[in-house]
Amino acid sequence: MKATTTTLATETFTTPAQLLKHWQLHRNLTRKIINNFPEDKLFSYSVGGMRPFAELAMEFIGMAVPTLTGIITEKWEKFKHEEAPVTKQELLDLWDEQTEIINTLWPKIPAERFNDVVLAFGQWEMPVYLLVLYVVENEIHHRGQGYVYLRSLGIEPTPFYERD
Repeated sequence: MKATTTTLATETFTTPAQLLKHWQLHRNLTRKIINNFPEDKLFSYSVGGMRPFAELAMEFIGMAVPTLTGIITEKWEKFKHEEAPVTKQELLDLWDEQTEIINTLWPKIPAERFNDVVLAFGQWEMPVYLLVLYVVENEIHHRGQGYVYLRSLGIEPTPFYERD
């Protein structure tokens, strides 16, 4: 007699916890790329008129916590930081601080909220899960610039698959 397998249909592809883990693995890799930069190049070096990597990292920082805060509160406020980091260590410290805030805010988002459509920052209308993926994809996209910068400096960056 032939065995049969029954699969339960589900609409859930991933869970909020899995999505956070995916994002945090990308954040871990981006942190490594920040750390790969020499101090004197992180804030000044660019290729082809693109922004220095520290500016890109500040863009990631400027999107992450404000996006989660907006998802939770419906108040879409831009990131406010009194003084921009001027050293690699200050940038890494801010990165780590923001990572902890993300970990604190994430559990405040109910699972059903991820399907709600929001108008983020008055310009991006999409379901919450796509908004979170947009933030992650933006980081991945610009992290690629960091790879180009590092290689043009003769520095081998952390491999893209080393996320933890």
